[in-house]
Amino acid sequence: MPGKNFVVPTAPQEMAALADAAVDEVARRIVHEVAEESSRIPSPDDPTHALTRLHVLTHLQRAAERLQRAAARDAARAGAGYPQLGEASDMTRQGARRRWPGLFTHSHEAPTEHPMMTTPTRPFDVLLVEDDVADAMLIEEALSERGARNLVQVTDGVAALEHLRSPDSVRPDLIVLDLNMPRMNGRELLQVLKADEELQTIPVVVLTTSSAPEDVAGAYQGHANAYVTKPVNLAEFEQAVQSIDAFYLETATRPPRT
Repeated sequence: MPGKNFVVPTAPQEMAALADAAVDEVARRIVHEVAEESSRIPSPDDPTHALTRLHVLTHLQRAAERLQRAAARDAARAGAGYPQLGEASDMTRQGARRRWPGLFTHSHEAPTEHPMMTTPTRPFDVLLVEDDVADAMLIEEALSERGARNLVQVTDGVAALEHLRSPDSVRPDLIVLDLNMPRMNGRELLQVLKADEELQTIPVVVLTTSSAPEDVAGAYQGHANAYVTKPVNLAEFEQAVQSIDAFYLETATRPPRT
């Protein structure tokens, strides 16, 4: 049985306390460095300080979850099984299997559940308009797990239009659009896309951190095909992206390319 001799060396309560203290210290240090660079040190009563720390912690959480998945893969390669992965992650064996499927594709631990995917006659083309490098990497990885995807990423609306209007570019099957970007943001790009007779039929899904009612309403008023708020949890983030992919690229009938 793989991994039968693996033991978590530290009690969960002790490990949690150490991790909380270390992560909070890292977040506070990053916030302090950001404040020093901006030459403005907010007081503890200033909400900017806490909000900046929250923003930093959100990105640290996503980074930690990526590292956690890499650690699970390394542990599996070294001989640990799903029971040990679950114990180390404070979850059940089944929970570890659901969170990290496919770690044991060449062993008796191979998961029995596999996503249902169709095989397209050609790779799907996706244009990702996203300026956050970490989120772009997550989206690319989530899409690649669904099958053959040609992903082009640009970081703002101006670059998106340049790509879409280039005679050498392939018309995308789907545009995944963030809202807050430099030069031309997602709201402005959406207006241009839906007013352009050659581009208005391309499905556009807004994928953003904002859940503000005015942003949701504004996106649908701008004729976005869907609005999805980015989950903070890594697994939920990937699931959201794959749900978008499953519907728009495999379930819905797409408009013909012109």
